[in-house]
Amino acid sequence: QVQLVESGGGLVQAGGSLRLSCAASGRTFSNYAMGWFRQAPGKEREFVAAISWNGGSTYYADSVKGRFTISRDNAKNTVYLQMNSLKPEDTAVYYCNQYSDPFYSDYASLGGSWGQGTQVTVSS
Repeated sequence: QVQLVESGGGLVQAGGSLRLSCAASGRTFSNYAMGWFRQAPGKEREFVAAISWNGGSTYYADSVKGRFTISRDNAKNTVYLQMNSLKPEDTAVYYCNQYSDPFYSDYASLGGSWGQGTQVTVSS
């Protein structure tokens, strides 16, 4: 099973930027789509973005479209989330996970265990 370690979170002012990283090990990284998720206090974990096995297709939640960019480096077994124009409502713990398929879909299942996540706090 894949192991996932997120990093790169922090405290930033509204309008600022952060770049999150997720390092994967234990299962062939390049065969599967990857996704970013977030969970704000008192809320359910929600989908943020996904990327296909080769980076050729990306998908975003409407709330982050145009501000966030997901990318991956299969040589480094790492997926990234570049977050620009951050808003206070982006404050959450951010997690990555691996899908069980090479492409994302609304019905794709997740293949990894949740890591510790990385805290992102955006001040107004």
